[in-house]
Amino acid sequence: MSKTKKITTCAVMVALATVLMLISKAIPAPWMQGGSITIASMVPIIAASLIIDSKWGILSGLVFSLIQMISGFYPPPTRTFINFVLVILLDYIIAFGVLGTAGFFYNLMGKKLWAIPVSGTIVTIMRYICHILSGILIWGVNAEEGQTVLAFSLTYNGTYMIPEIIITTVVLAVLAKPILKLKKSV
Repeated sequence: MSKTKKITTCAVMVALATVLMLISKAIPAPWMQGGSITIASMVPIIAASLIIDSKWGILSGLVFSLIQMISGFYPPPTRTFINFVLVILLDYIIAFGVLGTAGFFYNLMGKKLWAIPVSGTIVTIMRYICHILSGILIWGVNAEEGQTVLAFSLTYNGTYMIPEIIITTVVLAVLAKPILKLKKSV
């Protein structure tokens, strides 16, 4: 595949992910410190990784993370430089960058049809872990009295990430054959 075709494919996938994310943001959500349940907005980033490779998938995830920050950055509750850096890394750059590693896991599992949704599940769980760490390190100050920071982070992030993981996995299972077909045609 030519570099131009790779760039174009990734740009289309990032644009699709952004549209799916923006449609979801139009619906009021109960999450005060960020997070939302989207219409499978992670699928195009994962698909870019599966269709091309993880390098291009990670790049697509990084571009998508910048769009996420521009469309709704949630500043940390304490205004220290390190907290800003950690929020940018854990809630955006790393969290969306890991989605691009789906191609790596797909290859590791022998490039089987079932490996497409399984790879998607793995990388969305990795994103969930990034948000859990962010909740522990930064957002834990919002935990209710008597609630551990870990319980707060697991619960808060789980309210939107667990549905996101399920939605992404189901959509990837449905789209597995078309994704493979695209992969073979490029």
